[in-house]
Amino acid sequence: MPIELKMPALSPTMEEGTLAKWLVKEGDTVKSGDLIAEIETDKATMEFEAVDEGTIAAILIAEGTEGVKVGTVIATIASDGEDASAKPAPKAEAPKVAAPTAEAAPVAPPSPAAPARVESGDRIIASPLAKRLAAAQGIDLSGIKGSGPNGRIVKADLEGAAAAPQAIAAPAAAPMASAPTPIPDFGIPHEVAKLSGMRKTIARRLTESKQQVPHIYLTLDIRLDALLKLRGELNASLESRGVKLSVNDMLIKALGLALVMVPKCNVSFAGDTMLEYSRADISVAVSVPNGLITPIIVDAGNKSISTVAAEMTALAAKAKEGKLQPHEYQGGTASLSNMGMMGIKQFEAVINPPQGMIMAIGAGEKRPYVVDDALAIATVMSATGSFDHRAIDGADGAMLMKVFKELVEKPLGLVA
Repeated sequence: MPIELKMPALSPTMEEGTLAKWLVKEGDTVKSGDLIAEIETDKATMEFEAVDEGTIAAILIAEGTEGVKVGTVIATIASDGEDASAKPAPKAEAPKVAAPTAEAAPVAPPSPAAPARVESGDRIIASPLAKRLAAAQGIDLSGIKGSGPNGRIVKADLEGAAAAPQAIAAPAAAPMASAPTPIPDFGIPHEVAKLSGMRKTIARRLTESKQQVPHIYLTLDIRLDALLKLRGELNASLESRGVKLSVNDMLIKALGLALVMVPKCNVSFAGDTMLEYSRADISVAVSVPNGLITPIIVDAGNKSISTVAAEMTALAAKAKEGKLQPHEYQGGTASLSNMGMMGIKQFEAVINPPQGMIMAIGAGEKRPYVVDDALAIATVMSATGSFDHRAIDGADGAMLMKVFKELVEKPLGLVA
């Protein structure tokens, strides 16, 4: 029978997507790994690969269709020997049971359906990534219903399985965020702009963060003169290699190193447990046409500044083109948001859960400043750390800010 291709969950927050473009047409032959479609998620435009061999029998969702729910069948593939021109046969339906009326509603809830697994002998069909994650998290794949093609178990299925016990154990459903109050029509000329998937996700996640995460804000001023001098010297020496360091690159390195030096701030709150990270992966806020995305510099504290700069340049370019891969923006142990280039003196950033902190960087500007007990003019910026107070005490947050300040004001430590 034809193999069903379903709208995949290409990110943890994806509930629906836009089928932007088909890269194949009905009658084309595909094999595992071939690119067959481009799908716009809430974060980026992703390429969808085939995982089975065969011929495209039917395309069920036209390109350009928005709001396609995850798990919706978007196309079918005919295996070898099947007639690709034939319409896909309707699924055999289970014997229908008369729908109970409101008066005759059953008292006990129906038992959950048996997981729809596709097996070959005793082998469970799952993607390699799903198998690795299941082994690491101790999840039994035999009890999971696959949402991938032909019942294949994919990463998104494991996330649902891992979350299920918590949902069952919860004494009550989490309160839903109240729906936005309709805005009265005051007769002011306006246009109604439809929200993109990314903007919807940003709105939901930031609302959840401010509602559920108790933020504590710590601000200090940092002198930049030594950092700017070192940056100029480094850029002069790296010019022949085509590398140019930005202040932001050096601040990413400084935050990564500070988190390694103050590990109590490199954590995530997880209910009854705490995740204590041994590596500092810094999510860096990048403005894109549809909103904001945070590509990640992995292990920023242990990389050279030139490596951080090269990776940041490549990731920022991919972010603006909407071509970031999930592993390039999912995760991170802390974030950095820099609005100094736009002249913003100081701001308080919203934490990106499940991370425990975010550093907000303001503009460097000439200010009166006490240097060696004398008033002088120095280049100074304000930095504000937002901390999840459930996981990070104020004293620990203050220690991170102190170490960050010292690394920036004495920047040779960043290249040692």
